[in-house]
Amino acid sequence: MPEQITELSVRDALIAQSLVEVVSASNRLTRYAARATGETESPAVWRTLAVLRTSGPLRIGELAAESRVAQPTMTKIVRGLAESEWVLRIADQEDARAWQIAITAKGERAFQTWRARLGEAMLPLFSDLTDEEIEVLASASALVHARIAGQLLTAGD
Repeated sequence: MPEQITELSVRDALIAQSLVEVVSASNRLTRYAARATGETESPAVWRTLAVLRTSGPLRIGELAAESRVAQPTMTKIVRGLAESEWVLRIADQEDARAWQIAITAKGERAFQTWRARLGEAMLPLFSDLTDEEIEVLASASALVHARIAGQLLTAGD
């Protein structure tokens, strides 16, 4: 049974609705970007590399949890990334029986190239923005990134 929705203040309701719209737009933008770039790699590949860039080396289970996929799925993703030399397995300093996955310099270059292609592919959709709209977009992006980064830091504690 779903939880009952609580009464929100007008301010909180506006924030909540705006965030729902941001998430919805982000999902649609992600699908648009995949079509616009003609990208053949799974979004999970880029998400995995992004997690490794942010978090540093992780065990497969941790990486799967961070990426919200099952461990066997992550094992398959990592296998493909390792074949491309975008990640490598390194010994876990805390447990000699375990391995961690780390992004390589080649993986970092691939990730940066993908981000550049992504930005270029999205540009036509936003090329007519006014200077003020560009500032709003940059500010909103920075705000969302800062909030998410802060949440990820506290969730990891």
